[in-house]
Amino acid sequence: MKQNIDQKGRVARGSLGLLFLLAGACLVSQNGTLATLFFACGVFVLFEALRGWCAVRACGIKTPL
Repeated sequence: MKQNIDQKGRVARGSLGLLFLLAGACLVSQNGTLATLFFACGVFVLFEALRGWCAVRACGIKTPL
């Protein structure tokens, strides 16, 4: 996978990933299925931030960051 986002995009995705993980942690006691979904999204977005790769951009869609 070739990097397709810059440092600003990586920081934005990293922050979003942490928010998803936090939301998942808050939902564990109320809805396990939804918490699992948030955790999975958080892990994937953190992966994008660490690799500098965006799945949406890889599909040819232009993103603002």
